[in-house]
Amino acid sequence: MQLDLADAPGGRLAEWLAGQVRGAVSDGRLPVGARLPATRVLAADLGVSRGVVTEAYRRLAEDGHVAGRRRGGTVVVAGPLGGERAGPGADPAAGGAASPGSGLGFGLGSASGAGVRAAGDRRTASATDRAAGRAADRAAGPAASGPQLTAGGGLFDGEPGHDVFDRLQKAPARFDLSPGAPDLAAFPRSAWLRAERAVLGGLPAAELGYGDPRGTPALRGAVADWLARNRGIPAAPEDVVVVAGTAQALGLLAQVLRAEGTSTVAFEEPGSLGVRLHLRRAGLATPPVPVDAHGVRVDALRATGAPAVLLTPAHQFPTGVVLGGDRRRALMAWAREGGLVVEDDYDAEHRYDRPPVAALRALMPDRVVYAGSVSKLLAPALRIGWMLVPPHYRDAFVEAKRYTDLGNATLPQLTLAALMRSGALERQLRLLRRRHRQRRDAMIAAVREQLPGAVVHGAAAGLHLTVTFSRLPGAVGDTALAAAALAHGVKLHPLSWHRQLPGPPGLVLGYAARTPTEIVGAVAVVGRLLRTT
Repeated sequence: MQLDLADAPGGRLAEWLAGQVRGAVSDGRLPVGARLPATRVLAADLGVSRGVVTEAYRRLAEDGHVAGRRRGGTVVVAGPLGGERAGPGADPAAGGAASPGSGLGFGLGSASGAGVRAAGDRRTASATDRAAGRAADRAAGPAASGPQLTAGGGLFDGEPGHDVFDRLQKAPARFDLSPGAPDLAAFPRSAWLRAERAVLGGLPAAELGYGDPRGTPALRGAVADWLARNRGIPAAPEDVVVVAGTAQALGLLAQVLRAEGTSTVAFEEPGSLGVRLHLRRAGLATPPVPVDAHGVRVDALRATGAPAVLLTPAHQFPTGVVLGGDRRRALMAWAREGGLVVEDDYDAEHRYDRPPVAALRALMPDRVVYAGSVSKLLAPALRIGWMLVPPHYRDAFVEAKRYTDLGNATLPQLTLAALMRSGALERQLRLLRRRHRQRRDAMIAAVREQLPGAVVHGAAAGLHLTVTFSRLPGAVGDTALAAAALAHGVKLHPLSWHRQLPGPPGLVLGYAARTPTEIVGAVAVVGRLLRTT
């Protein structure tokens, strides 16, 4: 890079420098893995204070372009917008990323850059974002000049099968907007390592044996405190069962329900395809119950005759609707008559423009099975979640857990408990809210710019947006649009995947794991596909 201080606006050196680096990342001059100069070295080269460089690096880290690697320095972690460009030490087979040890030289001269800026409570993408989006659109290749959208590629043909998410994950793409993908680059490695060292340093040898299948007492107590502070749920440690994520929790619950004769669990419509596949794999029928602007329709739930229902009341997937007060009261009446509510507290902590929503478990502890995890807050790789199980089901649930795996691994449980007790998890949540808000705002602005006529749903919370269309061009469906987007390097979900009944076409777009620049570029590709059909 050639940097010319004469181009920098007065009094805004840090903003200018961050913009130059963002631009170099977006056009491939700084590949993934490239190491930035030390702040002291770059400040001396540019003739500015070290504080200017430190502030620029902080902004870049906050929006996901770079990450600190301690002795490894500050490293680029965001990919380029357009065609891949090899850097020092690049392996062409690996997509042009530089090796983590490759150095990066900055010189003085002239350069141009593009930045992503946000301002106000509802930040929008700047003109440079839109230019970056157009660059990504052009980079999609000649086929983008006049595509005919057809449902194809195998992945989007017919009903999605049990392996659909494995296949989608393996499919190559420049931009991955899969919903539910968390910001893995934000994992608090240093805090985790400190907590893990402290745990190992004070752990008696006896604690390295098989543990309680319900989970370690330390984590069960920490989870009970966490839920009381953050979700308003009064819970005792004995109410908590530690599980390997929500997926295992639902599988174990299905075993318990089927053993007592329950074969049907009503399901939100639309509702998560992944969860529905888990329930069906466990032998449970999932009759659809429509969701409207106030949440699940309890009258339709009654009409199914199902003895249980699975809900995402705090942030319904995929619409983002919050279960309203009248519906909650109607649901409580249904539960008092013998119904069981399975509450998947999906994305409850990730909220931006609204106050917290009370958990159903706090209102009906004896009729609600509550599921939560740290998969979106920390990382799915930890495989740590929890269930609050009513007394009637608790013994059977713990027995199912015992004979499945004898309980979760002890060391990660104790490390997570230490993070919860120290306040590090709350700090992580505050960090993610700031980053997610910026990325959400970039996506909303890009949708308004590139997808005119689209309606955005679920913006107040969560890690994704749902976009619906009154209609798509010609006879094109949302699966055909998703197939074409994947062919042009953008991975996303068609809304119809998450439906059991016919409904308006739409897309489900995740934003948590992508930088604002990547989000703008991805939505630009989808917009181009729609405009040229």
